[in-house]
Amino acid sequence: MTVLAVKPGEQPIKMELDGRLESMQTFVGGTIQAVYPFDDPVAIVCNEESKLLGMECNRALRDETGTIYDIICGPFFICGLEEEDFASLSGTQMETYYKLFEHPELFLSIGGTVITVPI
Repeated sequence: MTVLAVKPGEQPIKMELDGRLESMQTFVGGTIQAVYPFDDPVAIVCNEESKLLGMECNRALRDETGTIYDIICGPFFICGLEEEDFASLSGTQMETYYKLFEHPELFLSIGGTVITVPI
């Protein structure tokens, strides 16, 4: 399946994964977790324990006002969704999520507020 792979400090890349659980776990560095923060039929697949393991902060998830509501740590990939399985991203989805996650971010906590700086 064709996915958008996003690693901390790097620009996203188009990548082929064979769709096996083992290959997904290898990419994220452990047990996978799928989250569905978008209206599109896509999933963010990341390491379920990334924050507990102290993995490097990667990208922020923001609400419609641009306010950060979560931070994805460690490498993750975005894939499409079929009825009961992960699938390849369409060309339009690839372009949309590349633009959304194009710039790596540096995370700073100032007075309890997290801000990001593009790197």
